[in-house]
Amino acid sequence: MNSQTSPQGVAESRDPGMRLRIKQLKVRFQAGAKQIHAVNGVDLSLGAGKTLALIGESGSGKSVTLRSILRLHPPRSTLIEGSIRVGEQEVLELGPAALANFRGAVASMIFQEPLLALDPVYSVGEQIVETMTRHGLCSTAEAWKKAIDLFERVRIPSPERRVHAYPHEMSGGMRQRAMIALALSCNPSLLLADEPTTALDATVQIQILLLLRELQAAMNLSIIFVTHDIGAAVEVADEIAVMYAGRIVEQGSAKQLMRSPKHPYTYALLMSRAHGSLKKGERLPAIGGSPPDLSRLPKGCAFAERCERARDACLESQPEIEEHQGQSVRCFFPIEKHVPTEKLLQQSYSSPGTSSQTMHHAPLSH
Repeated sequence: MNSQTSPQGVAESRDPGMRLRIKQLKVRFQAGAKQIHAVNGVDLSLGAGKTLALIGESGSGKSVTLRSILRLHPPRSTLIEGSIRVGEQEVLELGPAALANFRGAVASMIFQEPLLALDPVYSVGEQIVETMTRHGLCSTAEAWKKAIDLFERVRIPSPERRVHAYPHEMSGGMRQRAMIALALSCNPSLLLADEPTTALDATVQIQILLLLRELQAAMNLSIIFVTHDIGAAVEVADEIAVMYAGRIVEQGSAKQLMRSPKHPYTYALLMSRAHGSLKKGERLPAIGGSPPDLSRLPKGCAFAERCERARDACLESQPEIEEHQGQSVRCFFPIEKHVPTEKLLQQSYSSPGTSSQTMHHAPLSH
């Protein structure tokens, strides 16, 4: 049931500096008699050496979008429409052999839980070696040397010994480093990180974020970073896209979006995050209600029933993406005035022993 068609106009002129361009991506899953509209017309682009963070609540379509780039959804129950272009390749038109060559060598993924993603019956080194030899990059002997080099690069101690370890023999942070080494083993230009720090403690999260930034700079990687953690998004991303009910509702630079969110959902997400200005006994603001049923999406704005700014127009029709002061916003009544979110911006994604200078991200100092 996997319909993979690209819209007319794909042959238009393209920016050679763009590593990824997604146009009108729609992903639907058939679940019995229900059809789940998981992604509903997503447009994204990503340049060389840039990082885009996708944030939003669970079920907003972040991971579905990411997995669609590698076509990891079950073909029998998935309907994909739109265009996904990585470099000069239209991903939705690739045949089985071309898709196998594309995965790993052009685009690669860091999964949320490496213990489930890595094969438990092979050592991590064997899995890295198999990946490199499968793509014809080098001989088996050379692949083992490169696997050790990769372990050193991601700062796994005693790499000559650890390369022969099985996934269950590693700590959570070490497994994630090994997962990063595997993802980078074929020198991809596009790295997809699906909540790579969620299962880790705060100190290890910081180490992984720093590692990703260093590897990006060294390898000129383009990264899509999916996360629930706004602090992590700010530290690694040049741009942030906010998703809700399978649509991008706001997109802009990390600095713009944190200092002056335009969409009510973005603002609600920022204000629901704990920060240092909370007084003892003060309740943390929460977003009322629940995300919509993706099998029965409303005809109007999907956030309208939870939005304090909603009016009749919001319930009747779906707003289009428009530019507002340098940010792309999908809202009939965007927030025009500057809102006080500087405290969230100033709060570094840090833990004891990590200074704000250590984790300061360049785009925030523009």
